[in-house]
Amino acid sequence: MPRSDEAEWWFNAVYEAVQEIPFGKVTSYGHIARLLGKPERSRQVGICLKHLPSSNQDQYLNDATGLVRVVNANVVCRGPGGAARQAAALRQEGVTVAAGAMGDYSVDFGLYGWFPIQLPSEGSERSGPE
Repeated sequence: MPRSDEAEWWFNAVYEAVQEIPFGKVTSYGHIARLLGKPERSRQVGICLKHLPSSNQDQYLNDATGLVRVVNANVVCRGPGGAARQAAALRQEGVTVAAGAMGDYSVDFGLYGWFPIQLPSEGSERSGPE
């Protein structure tokens, strides 16, 4: 089923936003949603990243596109391809990732968090479909 214009805009906006997360930093799904002007859409950010076309998934996980730099609000890695894979990719960027007893991974937002007021590529306004 084809996406609506609004859904297509949202998917593209999410993919573009995560590409701006600096190397060695992490942010949350909720913060990406806030940066895009839709703070209530943190789950939709996760859905966009989950549904990244499979042909591009390895590129997004291994290149400097930012996908691995998005973690949940509890600072736990749960990225596409598995949490261990996301943790390994973050470690390659110099991010300290702690392994929990339950097989989860966490990152210190105080050291590695990225929470700008707006995306570096943005001016003072952001427009999307009405």
